[in-house]
Amino acid sequence: MNKRYRLRNNADFEKVYKYGRSLANRYLVLKYKRADFSLLRFGFSVSKKYGKAVSRNRIRRQLKDILQKRILLVKSGYDIVFLVRQESRNATYADLVQAVENLLKRAKVTEDV
Repeated sequence: MNKRYRLRNNADFEKVYKYGRSLANRYLVLKYKRADFSLLRFGFSVSKKYGKAVSRNRIRRQLKDILQKRILLVKSGYDIVFLVRQESRNATYADLVQAVENLLKRAKVTEDV
């Protein structure tokens, strides 16, 4: 995923946590808020309770790949953070795809196609 689409700064994450809205399903929690500018940015948060660095980075890479393929369907002007739940440890890639699509659709941040 291109760096311009990533939330990197702790203050940006805190703004989304504090002022954003939240949706959840079995595998993920989606927190989102309108951005102060028209760029779309994603952030990922995986707790150390999830597992060692290898497994945390693996789930993060999978989510980045899923979103990279769907980035044109998401409206610009949002900061979006995905929080990974421990249940996703047992999820397949297809389960994660379905979970991401479900959350984005429920948040109404996707373009009408």
